[in-house]
Amino acid sequence: MPDVVATGAVRKMKTQLEDTVRYTMLLGEHEIPLNGYLGRQLQLDFRGQIHCIHCDRKINKSFNQGYCYPCFRRLAQCDSCIVSPEKCHYEAGTCREPQWGEQHCMVDHVVYLANTSGVKVGITRGSQVPTRWMDQGATQAKPIFRVATRLYSGLVESLFKSHIADKTHWQAMLKGDAEPCDLEQVRQRLMQECAAGLDALGQEFGIQAITELVSEPETHITYPVLEYPTKVSSFNLDKTPSIGGTLMGIKGQYLIFDSGVINMRKYGGYHISLSTTG
Repeated sequence: MPDVVATGAVRKMKTQLEDTVRYTMLLGEHEIPLNGYLGRQLQLDFRGQIHCIHCDRKINKSFNQGYCYPCFRRLAQCDSCIVSPEKCHYEAGTCREPQWGEQHCMVDHVVYLANTSGVKVGITRGSQVPTRWMDQGATQAKPIFRVATRLYSGLVESLFKSHIADKTHWQAMLKGDAEPCDLEQVRQRLMQECAAGLDALGQEFGIQAITELVSEPETHITYPVLEYPTKVSSFNLDKTPSIGGTLMGIKGQYLIFDSGVINMRKYGGYHISLSTTG
């Protein structure tokens, strides 16, 4: 019989940057240190209930990784400008939740380079470094700009996107670590290629709004992985409510089993039991 470790609603796994990233699974009130389960047989059972991660409403289908439809339509954190920060409309007076926008968007953001499935550009709040990098499965990361608002970070990122990727290929990321890259060399190249656009942004918003970071150290990240899969097969709890196998690794927000992978963040609000089977 499986030995139940914990049961509760899924939240995004917590990470702690150490020599090897330390992962904690959140199920309701339970916090389960996961690194110690590497190499063991685990089982995840979806209990058939989903609750909105914001209002706790019982729902049949979740939106945007854990929200009910009313919250998805109402909350600023679910607006399209979160995915496309260059479309931030706080200053236009049309933010869904101005107070939330003040706390999360009208604050310092970092534009960074990260090596996930290859080198990419990204943005995050200053307070989310290095958490954002670990969530993306980056093995290297380097801040390159500090900017005053989310909008400015999106505009800088948009300049760079014409010269470098801004997405992670998650299947490639889960097959192994990307080839190491000289991020400082990439930064210098991008600064040359985007010089005219950066000058224009500085003139429009002021030199204090966008600050180049020329001497920030590079962060190297190692994940708890015993063995990477050669072929990535993703579990779907809606179609297969009971999944598991030998836990071979954890990277980004994924659990890597010998039988497939699962993106835990995708199932926010799902009530799940975690059990050991061997």
